[in-house]
Amino acid sequence: MVVKLGFLKKWTKLIMNCIGSVSYSFRLNEEVCGSVIPSRGLRQGCPLSPYLFLICAEGLSSLIQGKLVKGSIFGFKTSRYGPTISHLLFYGRQPPFQ
Repeated sequence: MVVKLGFLKKWTKLIMNCIGSVSYSFRLNEEVCGSVIPSRGLRQGCPLSPYLFLICAEGLSSLIQGKLVKGSIFGFKTSRYGPTISHLLFYGRQPPFQ
């Protein structure tokens, strides 16, 4: 996704290193007895998570916008003269309208 949005390879590698360089060690009676390298996902509380979410949301928004331009999908109007709405994106518990 970041490559499609025009990020340089250097930044893409840096992001992937931050995500993929996680390992967990287990201690039993004060001794390290093993480790696990997770195969996918971000760890909970990762400071990159909100930014990666926004990057993916922007990519999804671009894909939807492309389909709108081609006429593959259509938006809807909330009133006769109102703007056409095709998609709404929001993060967390914040509703799109208040």
